[in-house]
Amino acid sequence: MVVTEEIGVPSWDLYELSIPCTVFGKPQPDLADPWYDLRLCGTGAGPVAVDGAPDGHGLSLRTRYGLDDLVGADTVIVPSVPDPCVEEGRPLPEELIAALRRAHDAGARMVSLCTGAFALAEAGLLDGRRATAHWMHTAQLAERYPKVHVDASVLYVDDGDVLTSAGLTAGLDLCLHLVRRDLGAHVANQLARRMVVPAHRPGGQAQFIELPVPAGDDDGLAPVLAWARANLDRPLTVADLARRAAMSPRTFYRRLQAATGTTPLQWLLDQRLGRARSLLESTDLPIEKVGELSGLGTANNLRHHFLRHLGVSPGDYRRAFPGARTTGSGRTRL
Repeated sequence: MVVTEEIGVPSWDLYELSIPCTVFGKPQPDLADPWYDLRLCGTGAGPVAVDGAPDGHGLSLRTRYGLDDLVGADTVIVPSVPDPCVEEGRPLPEELIAALRRAHDAGARMVSLCTGAFALAEAGLLDGRRATAHWMHTAQLAERYPKVHVDASVLYVDDGDVLTSAGLTAGLDLCLHLVRRDLGAHVANQLARRMVVPAHRPGGQAQFIELPVPAGDDDGLAPVLAWARANLDRPLTVADLARRAAMSPRTFYRRLQAATGTTPLQWLLDQRLGRARSLLESTDLPIEKVGELSGLGTANNLRHHFLRHLGVSPGDYRRAFPGARTTGSGRTRL
C-alpha cells in the first residue's frame, strides 16, 4: 500500500489508510493460511510537516518499504492522495507515478480507494476504463482525465486488473470484494462478521441514498420483517405481511416506507436478491433451486432480476466467487 508521506497525511484520510491495514494486515490463520503480506511503501524519507491540514490535524509516517517495493507485489493499493493534489492540482510525486506504471507492467493488480483514483489516472492506468471515486471528486476526476469513463454513482468498479472505489466505507466494500475474489465468499463473510460490517454490498449499489435515513427503527415491524426473511420461498403479498403485523395494508405500506425508505414490494425483492446471492456464493445448488428458495421463481425469472438489478447472470455471479461452497446440505466442498 502506498503512503504519500512526504506530502503528509491529513487526519481525515486515516480512515482509507486504515481499511487495508485492517482487512489485509492482520493474519487470520483460522480463515486462510497463509494470509496476505501487507507492506506500507512510502514515497519519502521520513517525518515532515503536513500541508493542507488546518490546525495541525495531520501526521507524517515513516515506512519500512519504499516505492521500489511496489514492483513485484501482487496487488498495489493507493488509499488516497492529499487534498492539494485534488483540489489545487498539485502534482503527485513523479517517482510515485513511475512506480505505479512499473508495478502494473509487472502484472500487479492495481487498486485505488477514494481519491487514490487520481494517482492511477495520472499514471494512465485508467485510460479507456470505467472507474469511480468519492462522488464529491468525480467531476474533477472526469475533467482532469477525459480518457477515463468516470461513474459517479457506484460504490466500486472491478475492471479485472484495475479496481477503484468511492470514499470511506466503499473502500471497505472493495477490500472485502478482493478477499472474496482471492479466498472465496466464506472467508470474506467470516471476516466481515468479525469486523461487524455488511458481508457484501455489490459494486453497482449507489454511493448515495436520496431518501433520508429514518430517525429510528420501527419496533412494531421487526417481528413481521424477520418472519418474512425466514419465509422468502413462500408467495408473500403486502396483504399477507399487513395481516401478520395486525395493520391495514395502507398503514403497513406507510410504516414500512417510513422505516426503510422503500416500498414493501421493493423490500421483498431486495431480500430475495440477497438470499439468492448468498446461495450462489456459498452452495452448489442448481440455479432453479436457488430461484425457488429465494422466492424469485424459475431460473428464467432469477436471471431476469439478476441482469436487471446486478448487471450479471446468476451463473456469472457464481463464477465470480470461487470459494468454499456447500452441497446444500451443509457439507463443505473443498
